[in-house]
Amino acid sequence: MRRNRFVIFSLLLTLSIIVIGCGNEKESSDEEPQPSEYITEEKSHSEADNITHDETKEEDDKEMIEKDLSFLDGISPAPENGTSVIDQTQGKYADIDVRDESVNADVLENVGKLEPLPEDASDEQLDMYFNYLYSLVAEDFPDPQDIIKKWEFGSFGNPDLPDSRYHFKENYNVEILLDSSGSMGFYAGDKTRMQVAKETISTFLKNVPEDANVSLRVYGHEGTGSDSDKALSCDSIEQVYGFQSYNATDFDAALRKFEPAGWTPLAEALKQSEKALQQFDSKNNTNLIYLVSDGIETCDGNPVKVAESLVDSNAQPIINIIGFQADNEAQDQLKSMAEAANGIYSTASNQEELEAEFDRAEEVLEAWEEWKDDALDDLDAEEVDASFDILAFTNDWGQINRGQKLNVSRLTKIFRDEGIINKEQEDVFHAKKNKIEELIYDVRAELESELRDVSAQKINEMKSIINEKYNDQSKE
Repeated sequence: MRRNRFVIFSLLLTLSIIVIGCGNEKESSDEEPQPSEYITEEKSHSEADNITHDETKEEDDKEMIEKDLSFLDGISPAPENGTSVIDQTQGKYADIDVRDESVNADVLENVGKLEPLPEDASDEQLDMYFNYLYSLVAEDFPDPQDIIKKWEFGSFGNPDLPDSRYHFKENYNVEILLDSSGSMGFYAGDKTRMQVAKETISTFLKNVPEDANVSLRVYGHEGTGSDSDKALSCDSIEQVYGFQSYNATDFDAALRKFEPAGWTPLAEALKQSEKALQQFDSKNNTNLIYLVSDGIETCDGNPVKVAESLVDSNAQPIINIIGFQADNEAQDQLKSMAEAANGIYSTASNQEELEAEFDRAEEVLEAWEEWKDDALDDLDAEEVDASFDILAFTNDWGQINRGQKLNVSRLTKIFRDEGIINKEQEDVFHAKKNKIEELIYDVRAELESELRDVSAQKINEMKSIINEKYNDQSKE
């Protein structure tokens, strides 16, 4: 028995040695090149073919990399002056921490589109990569022209304003156009965008003068966002209230008639609003349109062209367009609409900001009733309001600048962690970031000074006009 165990043990040991020996032989053959005397002529030809194949593959890979990176050619350069800061396109991760779990995978996917920069990357390559990084986190800075337009709107009623649309007339008509497409069901805080819009509009109309005619027109409130419902949804434009004086019971009933549903027939809705206002000629009526939308036209219309037609229409309404949590594409279209109609564009990201835009309309309506009696008092209040507008403007710029700076730093670190740039290139990116931050700070200070000059000039001119009229009246 003991002999048998010994024989078995010996056999196992011998087998193990053989296996280990074979393994070492294989490992040695993987690591060491074959001696040249064993390379046959046929094999040499084979390797030559492989080299040619590898070179071709390498050239193909280079072409593929160039093709993959061709999207960088369409990236705008990082801002170099005040105009380019104001006009810069809002990035995909604007106002979002790029480290947040909700966007982390998407951020890495966008970073992964790049090949690692070479150690000796040129200035052009560094600029190209930094511009791409910046484009992802670029913020939307407030446009000073928007403030000046709001001040003009706030000067409503002055008969000496060159634009006759801002002169008070015998009648006042306000039409609110409300987007009721499916995206208005998205949340803005703890309420949907639609809930916020309904509450804001209801509060605004409760305070309008009894003599003012008001209207609420909604669009996209039928069907769904599916292709099969597109025709139905694009045709769903309805005046659910007005034109008439505000009645709380009737208006609340009108608000209950619709909820967010389908597509966005923005152009057709504006066209119907224009048609409805034709009965109110601009000679005897002050006409105002408030349009609230969170999205772009999706029903194949041209809302910019329709907005342009408002300028020469019989009603000549003043159009106020509010982009409520609108993305970059929607903001571009809504801004273009406002410009085409010589109107006013504003953005609102929450209920407070949306209410602030309607507060301006409420103040104008109050001025419609009180203009002659309280003109000078109104101008004093207007000067204070302008100061607050400038303060809010500069504060916004400062906060946006700080947020953008942090996001550029965070994304630069991700570029480094993912091996896209090295330490020296990371330092170059930080230097570029600091230069842009300093530029934005200087632009903010310059704009603040210019806005104060514009405000003071406008207010003083208006005060002078009213004082002259008051003195003339007192002599009579």
